Amino acid sequence: MVPVLSLGTATFGGGNEFFKAWGDTGVKEATRLVDIALEAGVTLFDSADIYSNGLAEEVLGKAIAGRRDQVLISTKATFRFGEGANTVGSSRHHLTRTVEASLRRLGTDYIDLFQLHGFDALTPIEETLGTLDDLVRAGKIRYIGCSNFSGWHLMKSLAISEKYGLARHVAHQAYYSLIGREYEWELMPLGLDQKVGAIIWSPLGWGRLTGKLQRGRPLPEQSRLHVTGGMGPQVADEHLFRVVDALNEVAQETGRLVPQIALNWLLQRPTVSSVIIGARNEEQFRQNLGAIGWNLTPEQVAKLDAASAMPPIYPYWHQRGFPERNPPPVA
Repeated sequence: MVPVLSLGTATFGGGNEFFKAWGDTGVKEATRLVDIALEAGVTLFDSADIYSNGLAEEVLGKAIAGRRDQVLISTKATFRFGEGANTVGSSRHHLTRTVEASLRRLGTDYIDLFQLHGFDALTPIEETLGTLDDLVRAGKIRYIGCSNFSGWHLMKSLAISEKYGLARHVAHQAYYSLIGREYEWELMPLGLDQKVGAIIWSPLGWGRLTGKLQRGRPLPEQSRLHVTGGMGPQVADEHLFRVVDALNEVAQETGRLVPQIALNWLLQRPTVSSVIIGARNEEQFRQNLGAIGWNLTPEQVAKLDAASAMPPIYPYWHQRGFPERNPPPVA
């Protein structure tokens, strides 16, 4: 069982310029955030080996020291971590080494959920899943998942797990937000059919749905978008501000903050098991925690759905022409 909100640790460490734009939370601040999270019932903490070159895992490990039994740890690997041909990918060599290294940095002897950070098309899926299955049997990993997979990547992996009796992906960490609803086209129906829960990253659209971006106003002087805006999911200005306008309307109706509304909308979507929230500081974290304990009305959800609707690409627009036999997971 996982909490509906998780605390992401990309803000921990600030080990390079990219991650400094997200945050540079040290051990003392991280420990305070963990205190607040546990008080609120947020017990899942998400990290990755590449976050600040391992520093985020180190900071998280020190922040949870002495209370490992109270928390769930999720971390990821696949992307390059070092020089050389074998420091990248989902091969037996790389995954075995990276799991051992993450365990050392986290100060624990097991990882609750270990996820492939991306698909490795150069390593046989049988090798990858066989390695993860060995690590599960050895007690170093409790459950496995994936992140940023295409539908066929995930479905083929699930089929191979079933064929050979290997550990099965139980979670897919995916990008999904009010300004990025492509997840609904194939990954959501797959998750429903195969009972794979979604853990959502960047639920505020790469920092665009915090309430700071408004129609007709320049980008705030202090924003990580100055550094990272060109790296993440792209969105047309008119689409973005149509969603922001709708969020502002619902904010006035509910008395809630814009990011709380954007998060609450996600929490009502099919397959969504947990939404990862990050925070530079205690104030920001407490604001994000305000997304739970209440629900948007159906009318407010419909308003946000309409404002954020995206024209589907093929074959999804064709399939939607036959809803009698191909009902969409969400309207």
